[in-house]
Amino acid sequence: MADLEYTVTDGIGTILLNRPQAKNAFTLEMIDQWADALRSAKTDPSVRVVVLTGAGDAFCAGIDLSVLEAVGDEPIALKSMLSDGVHQVAHAVAELDKPMIAAVNGAAVGAGMDMALMCDIRLMKQSARMSEGYIKVGLVPGDGGCYYLPRLVGMAKALEMLWTGDFVDSAEALRIGLVSHVYSDDDFEKSYGDFVARLAKQPPINVRMIKRATYQSARSDLRTALDLISSHLAVVHGTNDSREARSAFQERRQPSFVGS
Repeated sequence: MADLEYTVTDGIGTILLNRPQAKNAFTLEMIDQWADALRSAKTDPSVRVVVLTGAGDAFCAGIDLSVLEAVGDEPIALKSMLSDGVHQVAHAVAELDKPMIAAVNGAAVGAGMDMALMCDIRLMKQSARMSEGYIKVGLVPGDGGCYYLPRLVGMAKALEMLWTGDFVDSAEALRIGLVSHVYSDDDFEKSYGDFVARLAKQPPINVRMIKRATYQSARSDLRTALDLISSHLAVVHGTNDSREARSAFQERRQPSFVGS
């Protein structure tokens, strides 16, 4: 069995971290495969949604500490390991204009939590927990935690989590907006699968344009954002999927979208 598996089924590309014996801590080889999977999903028209999850009882324990030990204490080597290695995933996620969903099935710690934060939506198992635990091992967040976390939960709460390294359970994660839904342990896979399948059935051009416009609008002024979305709407209105959506709505039937 590979340490990372990427499969595509029914429009859903699933990245499975598959080192349950190591709580799915990732190696640099896994990072290369991870980034390759995301780049493949970006250009593959059969993929409409990407899901990231873990095997066994953990989501991801972060980077395998043996990787850090192998790099040693030389600052440039360590920086290069992050910039040229681990950060590949963050850059590939940022380039992906399709929904990216983290199905947090167990503990997500350190860089493992950061990998969930960079996704568009997080769905969490009731028994799962998250921690920005870097400070407990004498490190600082090396995979985007200082960037993503304040944007999700606010500066004060983010700093509390980063400074203490405390675990956040699923109820607290939902309360502070860290995750969108919490599902019971017994039907977690079915529940998140139903949610993801619903997204995969939406018109893919619209979904991608909405994602791009939403993220771009967060960095734009109102006039720029409105100008952008008016162009998007004009383009989308002429697509086959847009006509299918209007026809299905009028005929009170389920639409079928083909991505054109």
